[in-house]
Amino acid sequence: MNTLENFQNKDTGLLLQRLSISVLILFHGIANLTSNYSFIKSLLNSIGIPEFVAYSVFIGEIIAPILIIIGWRARLASLALAINMLVAILMAHTSDIFTLNQFGGWGIELQGLYLFGAIVIFLLGTGKYAVSNTSKWD
Repeated sequence: MNTLENFQNKDTGLLLQRLSISVLILFHGIANLTSNYSFIKSLLNSIGIPEFVAYSVFIGEIIAPILIIIGWRARLASLALAINMLVAILMAHTSDIFTLNQFGGWGIELQGLYLFGAIVIFLLGTGKYAVSNTSKWD
């Protein structure tokens, strides 16, 4: 039991959680940015929302992950990421919520991973390996 306690490190776990969720969604955000948010614009057009709203995804998929990675206002940034993912699920994946994919996984498992990962960061905060950990939003 003592050996196991030596390997427990909450702050390292929080850092790994922050990095894994943020780096992966950042790749997704960069892909959307390079396509000029064309898919998101088409979704918005189909429901009568102006195209310029698509650029708000930049906050959730580029700015928020960078803030989470560095550990500055990570709770606030993870809240933005969670809202971004919730909107993405409701706009583009509603029909997949109660489905399984061809491998037996949840139809929106990737989106769910991002959403629930962001919620975990929001609930637990940054830990000590962060640019800032003194604010209630860190």
